[in-house]
Amino acid sequence: MGTWLQEPLTWTNFAIFLAWGVVFLFIVLGFVTYAIYFERKVIGWMQLRIGPNRVGPLGLFQTLADIFKLLIKEDTIPRKADRWLFILAPVITYVPSFAVLVVIPYTDSLYFTDLNVGLLYYGALSCISTIGIILAGWASNNKYSLLGGMRSAAQMISYEIPLVISVVGVILLNGSLSLRTIVNGQGDYFWQWNFLPQIIGFVVFIIAAVSELNRTPFDLPEAESELVAGYHVEYSGFRFAFFMLAEYVYVFAIASLTTVLFLGGWHAPFPFLTFIPGIIWFILKFMFCVFFLFWLRATMPRIRVDQLMSFGWKVLLPLSLINVFVTAIYVELFIK
Repeated sequence: MGTWLQEPLTWTNFAIFLAWGVVFLFIVLGFVTYAIYFERKVIGWMQLRIGPNRVGPLGLFQTLADIFKLLIKEDTIPRKADRWLFILAPVITYVPSFAVLVVIPYTDSLYFTDLNVGLLYYGALSCISTIGIILAGWASNNKYSLLGGMRSAAQMISYEIPLVISVVGVILLNGSLSLRTIVNGQGDYFWQWNFLPQIIGFVVFIIAAVSELNRTPFDLPEAESELVAGYHVEYSGFRFAFFMLAEYVYVFAIASLTTVLFLGGWHAPFPFLTFIPGIIWFILKFMFCVFFLFWLRATMPRIRVDQLMSFGWKVLLPLSLINVFVTAIYVELFIK
């Protein structure tokens, strides 16, 4: 695909590219559908519960039934809500979550585009979803929704900073913002992947990424016990589904980005295993990252909002800055 994208743009190439986009959209939607199912089953297994087991064999159609229910539910808009912003907010939240996926390389030749600022593109677009969440809270004309939106803005801004700074060390080691270049810069042995030389940045990245996803233990914008589901409490039907869809598409994106930045992408952990296709290694690492997110949700309680903000500014931000300075000194002394 990467080589094909270098050819001159014609109507035929455009049609093929569009078809690939549609196929990829359905792949991501399929992932979202069954990621929800497996999350329920994994959490049920960890907490000694059954999980979905009624709709379809082994409960495999439970998520499809839930989606169908959301699609046929009445679409309600509060009378005193800002109608156009209320309608626009789910779109602003979802579209960037799918747009960031175009820069993720799955193998050395399977990717949509190789931007020389791919990592910057990802960071810039993922921030836009915060605007959709704030708009949803504001436009609903509901105090609980507004509190959820404000919490989300504070949380995402606070954790976006250490998230971005945590990958600066990876950029310094590879000398590029291109995600393909970053993967190719990681060695043929697993201890040469970025997660070991950049262990501080890796830990900061994982924690900040979980917060960016608004997932347990950082799901403060949706805290049911305090905010009755937070910023999307007034949404129903397919508009509510857009918010849930965006969350799980970002799970796909963050798991892919973690694999690319820190876990060697499509590289095998040892040279003698290179006979296994790179896409298989990518999928295995990707699935491990997704499982880790489910594992966190099953085991950790929600933290308080003051603990959340204090941890982001007083712990993660200093650690990410220290990582940048240490990496810069290492590059200057031992690589140049």
